[in-house]
Amino acid sequence: MASPAYELTHLEALEAEAVHIFREVAATFERPVLLFSGGKDSMVMLHVAAKAFWPSPPPFPVMHVDTGHNFDEVIEFRDRTVGAYGLRLVVSSVQDDIDAGRVVEDPKAGRNRLQTAALLRGIREHSFDAVFGGARRDEEKARAKERVFSFRDEFGQWDPRNQRPELWDLYNGRHRKGEHIRVFPLSNWTELDIWQYIEAENVDLPSIYYSHRRPVVQRDGMLLAHTRFLTLNEGESPYEATVRFRTVGDATCTGCVESTATSPGEVVAEVAVSRLTERGATRADDRISEAGMEDRKKEGYF
Repeated sequence: MASPAYELTHLEALEAEAVHIFREVAATFERPVLLFSGGKDSMVMLHVAAKAFWPSPPPFPVMHVDTGHNFDEVIEFRDRTVGAYGLRLVVSSVQDDIDAGRVVEDPKAGRNRLQTAALLRGIREHSFDAVFGGARRDEEKARAKERVFSFRDEFGQWDPRNQRPELWDLYNGRHRKGEHIRVFPLSNWTELDIWQYIEAENVDLPSIYYSHRRPVVQRDGMLLAHTRFLTLNEGESPYEATVRFRTVGDATCTGCVESTATSPGEVVAEVAVSRLTERGATRADDRISEAGMEDRKKEGYF
């Protein structure tokens, strides 16, 4: 009698790939860390990592590169999640770099670019040699160029023309002291995959990913939340709208979209017909130039 065929669904195959990546890093690196902002991608990444090492907790800490301009709901969710998973949280603060004079803040430009210094400082101070990030290739052109294992030199810089082959899912993590590897377990996922997985696995998320009422400001073709961090320009007037966030970052440059989706299934239906990536539609910091993200990644950004 023939044995039944064993086939993985699309989501199961993506999860299995990510589990393999997590275990590969845990087996070959001494001091990995998982970047965790409380956003949907980092939450899915953490959920998969927990499954990869169950019944033990993930064998690495999580690090938040904190701009200081966060949504209150996301910080509350971050702290609650870290406690629930029994993880050690490392916070590398942009404000610390500003106070120490290592970076200079431009109030008109926001703090996202300043995260690079805080990220590299956090990696250096804790001697992390592998850094898990939730970036996906479908998000943006520069991220589409990334390999799963992305080598960074002693200055944290990335060279898109000098990347290592990853044939047959074989990953090269070789590096010298002071260098490190950025690792992207969700590289091959799309925004739709992420939301389908959230629905299938019942992954908890901050409330702002779902439809809610809040004051917003129309700016540069986007809706920005009117928070204590946002300085109004001349002629701008906040108004109430029913919105949700597709991605979560610095409150001064992360836009929201009008939506009535209150559940993962309803978000899946919205994302399925969207023709704009979440970064292209809702991240003002990606609009600085055609190659804005790639320039920042070369400097050491996520």
